Amino acid sequence: MYKLDERIPNRKAKQIFTEIRRRGIVSKFELLESDDALTSSTLTRLLEELSASGWIEECGFGESSGGRRPLLYRIKPENGYVFGLDVSRATTRLVLCDLKLEKIDAVSWTMTAKMTPDVLVEVAAEEAKRMARKHRIPHERILGMGVGAVGPLDRANGMILNPLYFPAKGWSQYPIVQHLEEKLDVPVLLDNGANTALLAEYWAGAPEQYRHLLYVRAGIGLRSAMMSDGKLVYGAVDMEGALGHMIIQTDGPAHPEKPHMFGCLDSYVPIPVLEKQASSRLKQGRSSILSTLVEDPERVEFKHLLQALSADDRLVTELFTQAATYFGIGLANLLNILHPEKVILGGPLITSNELFYQISTQVALKNTIYYPAYPVSFSRGKLSDDALSIGAAAMIVDKLSD
Repeated sequence: MYKLDERIPNRKAKQIFTEIRRRGIVSKFELLESDDALTSSTLTRLLEELSASGWIEECGFGESSGGRRPLLYRIKPENGYVFGLDVSRATTRLVLCDLKLEKIDAVSWTMTAKMTPDVLVEVAAEEAKRMARKHRIPHERILGMGVGAVGPLDRANGMILNPLYFPAKGWSQYPIVQHLEEKLDVPVLLDNGANTALLAEYWAGAPEQYRHLLYVRAGIGLRSAMMSDGKLVYGAVDMEGALGHMIIQTDGPAHPEKPHMFGCLDSYVPIPVLEKQASSRLKQGRSSILSTLVEDPERVEFKHLLQALSADDRLVTELFTQAATYFGIGLANLLNILHPEKVILGGPLITSNELFYQISTQVALKNTIYYPAYPVSFSRGKLSDDALSIGAAAMIVDKLSD
């Protein structure tokens, strides 16, 4: 099996490829300006090499500054294709993208009790092969598959370690990279889903504008990722769940995974916590529309909470307001420590209702010490449910220029 970082063998050519990818469309003059050590003759040779091997293509002429109009270059999207697999607790999604990360095809599976890791790997591999046949993509044009998964992970050894809340058994210590590579015969890379989502949003946005980004996903769990100077930030261990471990109130409830820790954000915000709180309030006799939606308080699900919230149910509104407030405090702590230029929020709690997003961002800004002198901005991102899977595909393209 070939190595991804050997597809473009020249180090300088990799830098030029990355710069063209980052800018979208760029002239030779702009490329020269981006690297003071690069001569015109060397750049011409590198552009010819990248064009001859199919990685870039000419795409017209730019505006003249007095002389000949400059040639423009861009990535050639059909020179390679990548798969991205988002392995999450509720839904798993597979996408096929071209070299510019434009989505060509996609499919999703519900993560039921029958969706063990071996079953998922089998159906994902077969679907990837079917997509390649459907779009008449030869095997040599498939660059690889990226996997964005729920952590904690061992990225170096391609393993999912011991994630919480999966409906099926068998996900602990699972070597997902090894199994996918055996079935697909292409390189496979693994990272946590928050990192892949941030990668996707970075490339879908304005990579030449924002260099310091924070991504936070709020759903069944809390997942976060940080990018500094255009590069993902990694710690000594997988940091995806670090936000949920932030202590908000030392005399609060025990952490669902670490019972010796109290008052963590994971104990106040995620969907299972909201479902449990709603169930508890119904048992206490609180009035709510939920009583008409479920006969048994133990069967309250997130979909029921959203129905009640859309009907302005007092109890559910109260629960969401409290969770959003705690979440906003957690965001403020991150802003006061990391100082990103932009915060991208995703996940079901953010995208399914306006209340949670508005309250959490307002609380975050109110508790950010240097605001408004420090003008951080918030957004829901551009890619919604596709962010994790497209970002997983982006890992493969990024590896070309390592």
